Amino acid sequence: MVFTRMIDTTNLQDVKTFIDFPFRLYKDSPYWVPTLRSEIKGVLDKKSHPFYDHSQADFFIAEHDGKTLGRITVIYNQKYNEVSDINTAFFYYFDSVNDPEVAQSLFQKACEWAKEKGAEKIYGPKGLLQGDGIGLLVEGFDFPPAMGILYNYPYYHDLLVQQGFEKSSDYYSGYLSSSIQLPDKVNRIAELVKERKGYWVKKFNNKRELIDVAPQIRDVYNKSFSGGEGFRPITADEMEVIAQQILTIADPRLIKLVYKNDVIVGFLFAYPNIWQGLRKSRGKLCPFGWFHIWRDMKTTEYVDVNGMGILPQHQGLGAAAVLYVELEKTIREFGFKHVETVQVREDNTESMGENKMLNVEWYKTHRVYQKHL
Repeated sequence: MVFTRMIDTTNLQDVKTFIDFPFRLYKDSPYWVPTLRSEIKGVLDKKSHPFYDHSQADFFIAEHDGKTLGRITVIYNQKYNEVSDINTAFFYYFDSVNDPEVAQSLFQKACEWAKEKGAEKIYGPKGLLQGDGIGLLVEGFDFPPAMGILYNYPYYHDLLVQQGFEKSSDYYSGYLSSSIQLPDKVNRIAELVKERKGYWVKKFNNKRELIDVAPQIRDVYNKSFSGGEGFRPITADEMEVIAQQILTIADPRLIKLVYKNDVIVGFLFAYPNIWQGLRKSRGKLCPFGWFHIWRDMKTTEYVDVNGMGILPQHQGLGAAAVLYVELEKTIREFGFKHVETVQVREDNTESMGENKMLNVEWYKTHRVYQKHL
């Protein structure tokens, strides 16, 4: 019989068991990429992680005869519910062997926990922080994941459906040709609006410069995505955590901001995909993980475009053309051969239209599921 229990996040063995399980589950997968162990330890640290200043989360593992068979995180995000005027819980870090009994045991505990918090629905996969990858992979299993996006086996979909979950929405990721060539018209518009309307692009040479503008990036991110599904404002303390996670894998030269005079109005977040280095590191930075990650940073041919947008009041004024030109320059300058545009929601008509113009070929789908309690 499968037994699911809540782990003690102050117990080092429990923490290790929760973190180690997917390493066994995916040991034969050529595409699974580990999350840094230090990052998950941070999520489990309820005394230090800023999420717990306002909300709650607990972590469960499913066991049989002393062997771990699955895990799940259940989240009650108070700020999200207040901003969205709904009452829902999230699940995240769901991993399981291909056994409906294990999934049933995990989700039974998850739903009981959510009900105890007063939630009317459970929704996910969705993490603690804004900007975490969202959804369960349902198409595109033969490709490495983008940075920060979790990979899973195809059978996960069936496990969720068997537990009464249904689709809420899909997010698409697509392949963008490295030989991208924008129409001359786009380049002309970009130059024109920079000259006549005061738009300009800020580039970064080191991580210190990025840290200095992190508060401004938080502000523009909150303004850009306000009202979107799953949105809630990022707090200042949470931005520090997000910034540290980003800086671990970021090349500052790939991150660019669009200003109008001295105000940020748009952003382009691109990251080198160092999936091969992370696999070799097994999620550990020490003693040799840093070397694998550093070497892959220097040699990777993969790049992820994980955020690209213009503030609503500047849309339709030509600022988007500035972003497109910078994207093209980035791809050409660094010689990337595989470019992925990451997780565009299916009903985001503006972004879908922009990606169509760039001839993006959609090849991955992540699905968000929901279940009424």
